[in-house]
Amino acid sequence: EEGLVAHAPKRRGYGSCEGETTPAPGNLADRDFMAERPNEKWLTDITEIKARDGKVYLSPMIDCFDGKIVAYTAGFSPNAEPANRMLEKAASTLPGNARPLVHSGRGCHYRWPGWLDLMERYGLTRPTGAKGCSPDNAAAEGFFGRMKTESVYPERWEERTRDEVLVLIDDCIRWYNHERIKQSLGWMSPVQYRQSQGMAA
Repeated sequence: EEGLVAHAPKRRGYGSCEGETTPAPGNLADRDFMAERPNEKWLTDITEIKARDGKVYLSPMIDCFDGKIVAYTAGFSPNAEPANRMLEKAASTLPGNARPLVHSGRGCHYRWPGWLDLMERYGLTRPTGAKGCSPDNAAAEGFFGRMKTESVYPERWEERTRDEVLVLIDDCIRWYNHERIKQSLGWMSPVQYRQSQGMAA
């Protein structure tokens, strides 16, 4: 009646499961994406964002405790290097002996030797979801969906260049961590919530 139209996302063209090189570990998270404290359980995946002159690939690390983006990388190729670099950035934020369970999709990025070596180096546990089963990594998929629904599609990122999209991603994640309020956090952003609890933001 109000003339509102829901956005219907198009089918993904990029498949990250191609080129799997190692057996997948079990799904230790078992679709339980709750955490009682920071750095207990992390999630990661890769999504593509269309730009005027190509695509940009975003790889974030999400803390299940409050949804904070711990670290992220974005680039023009969906190869292993951005995912590995993101894991190194995320691991560098860990305090003391924190060793989170790192749940990922089942894409090749998370089964290539470079990722496996980094996981072992930092002493991190490596469950994955089932191949092609988005509910097994629903929290990461949820972040991508919110980001695209709230920022990418309304602001027509597909009309921007890839370099411009990289800047927009930086701004979006900074806003998501510091300003976007969540009902589950008492109407605070992840950073505000941690500060309110006396935690390092």
